[in-house]
Order: sequence, then C-alpha cells, then structure tokens
Amino acid sequence: MNIIHIIIAIFLPPVAEFLTVGVGLHFWINIALTILGFFPGMIHALWLVVKKG
Repeated sequence: MNIIHIIIAIFLPPVAEFLTVGVGLHFWINIALTILGFFPGMIHALWLVVKKG
C-alpha cells in the first residue's frame, strides 16, 4: 500500500495527504504548496507519506 501512496503523492499530492492524514493542518499546507507550485506540494506529500509509512 505504501508504494501506491508514493505514486499518488507524485501525481496528486493533496489526495495522498488526505489518504495519509485526513483533513488536517498538513492537508491544507499541501493544498497551498500545490497551488503555489506543483513541485513543493509533491515534495511535502512524499515526505509525509514516507514519514507515516
């Protein structure tokens, strides 16, 4: 399951955040980072998925 979350984090960072932690502070941070630039949102999502996994 962790591999699937990593793949989702690469293509859809907010979805990976939601599946990992739900709607919380990290989810909203990731939404903001993804809006500002896709790459920062992807890095944040990958960091959280790997940390929680």
